[in-house]
Amino acid sequence: MYDPVRVGGQSMKKSLKKIVDSILKSINEDQKEVQHFDSSPLPDKAKIYQLINDIFIILYPGYFGYSEMSFETINLRIGYRVARVYEELRPQVLRELIHGCQRGPEPCGQCERAAEMIVMSFLENIPALRAALDLDVKAAFVNDPAAVNYDEIIFSYPGLEAVSVYRVAHFFYRNGLRLIPRIMTEWAHSRTGVDIHPGAQIGKSFFIDHGTGVVIGETTVIGDNVTLYQGVTLGALNFPRDKKGQVIRRARRHPTIGDSVVIYAGATILGGETFIGENSVIGGNVWLTESVPPNSRVILGNADLRISSRKPLSVDRKSDSRSR
Repeated sequence: MYDPVRVGGQSMKKSLKKIVDSILKSINEDQKEVQHFDSSPLPDKAKIYQLINDIFIILYPGYFGYSEMSFETINLRIGYRVARVYEELRPQVLRELIHGCQRGPEPCGQCERAAEMIVMSFLENIPALRAALDLDVKAAFVNDPAAVNYDEIIFSYPGLEAVSVYRVAHFFYRNGLRLIPRIMTEWAHSRTGVDIHPGAQIGKSFFIDHGTGVVIGETTVIGDNVTLYQGVTLGALNFPRDKKGQVIRRARRHPTIGDSVVIYAGATILGGETFIGENSVIGGNVWLTESVPPNSRVILGNADLRISSRKPLSVDRKSDSRSR
């Protein structure tokens, strides 16, 4: 027990040594699995965060990084940023590959070649990413009457930011990485309130309005021209387990959403066997664990809404409430 009266000189040293010994015991004996001491360092989260900013400058030139970017300087600016992403991303990808390599920390050359291929493939894929995000921006403009122009959407819409990071992370997820994509999407989650697993499959022209509280699970499949509002959950109804009772990782457990579906605020759709047919509308606060055919409208039944009169506050009570 910490005693401020006894702390000082030799007594303080003994107290600190006792604390250190206790911590080391928890590391070496009590919680052996919650540690990482091998010689393969994990990806650096701070570096990944900076890489997202660099990638955004390439995806949305003129919006991020250099407000003074022009057609006269874009070659230099983009060329520098592409080189920077290449140099900074390759060692982070290599770290993850080495960490997961069954050969252990000993260099074999395969991880280095794989890291090079993944990073180069990502850079080559940037025009396709920009084309997909262009459709997402236009979908936001078409579906949100409050949007004044594309600039407002790119600068200030948390849904677009989350989807942009997701599309970057999904590329790395499809190429076998797990840590880096999750770092990216959790960074976006902390900033926007939108939680999209990088393993989800999302089609073209996707729009999340308002964004806060949206959750999209790992095995979710979303078609084209889909719109979600705040608080929507596309989640798992249960977790498949093997004969030993262990959760089967990456088994299909999240719903499929067809093309041109609109899902309003607070709706929850669960289950790997749940399919929402195309052109359907799911109303606010609906709870769904079964499939819906195309061209459906799903809403809650009318609740008993009661409106009654109440006495207005007296003058004295109003004064009291204002003084508080």
